[in-house]
Amino acid sequence: MKNALFYTVVFAAIQVVVSAVAKLVWNQVLGYSDVVSAPFMIGTLTAFNVLALVLFLVTKWAEVSRHWIRTRPWAVLFWCVMAAMGCIVPSMWLQEAMPELPNLMEEGVDGLMSNRMGYFVIGLLAPLVEEVVFRGAILRSLLKWNQNCWIGIAISAALFALSHFNPAQMPHAFLAGLLLGWMYCRTGSIVPGVVFHWVNNSVAYVVYNLSKAAYGTADLKLAELIGEQRVLLAVVFSLCMLLPAIYQLNLRMKK
Repeated sequence: MKNALFYTVVFAAIQVVVSAVAKLVWNQVLGYSDVVSAPFMIGTLTAFNVLALVLFLVTKWAEVSRHWIRTRPWAVLFWCVMAAMGCIVPSMWLQEAMPELPNLMEEGVDGLMSNRMGYFVIGLLAPLVEEVVFRGAILRSLLKWNQNCWIGIAISAALFALSHFNPAQMPHAFLAGLLLGWMYCRTGSIVPGVVFHWVNNSVAYVVYNLSKAAYGTADLKLAELIGEQRVLLAVVFSLCMLLPAIYQLNLRMKK
């Protein structure tokens, strides 16, 4: 448990320190003032993710190997993609049913999501780094601490949600963290989680930009995106993807 908390604190500390240094350079050295612009966000998040990835791999806090992927588990990866696509709408629907949470990073996220280079951070770099840290290091240490895998999964999912530092993102991050943790427990590999995470973030990036192009804003609810009468239909359709995917993963995933 101590190791898991230590890894979480280190991950958060890297984020805080890199952000502070980046703001100092951006304001004092380069003379810019807009710290929510796309170049600043992309540069800062790239530096933070690369530093965290290198640290966790070099110190061997995270365990990464090619053993599982050498078994050619292509069917598992396919169902990971289906699960990721199927969980987005139900998660949005549940979040909209909850009291609205503050979005502390709305401007920064907008600049990041509206830039093509932002996809490199959101769609490619973040899924890899977060799986290395939260499943490859934090959850792995929790599983050593307590043999009940669901205790470790729940704790790692909560830490994963809190690490986003944004209440508006936490419910979906927690639910996704439960599924990602379960995948890691069943396979002992971060690869299924990276694939799931990549699809989830990629779909969010595409939908964000399509909404902004069509409606001038991406801050829309499901009813505004697809029509109020189609919301429940969309949820049911998504569950018809998600539930079979979880069933198939439960059958096929093994270490």
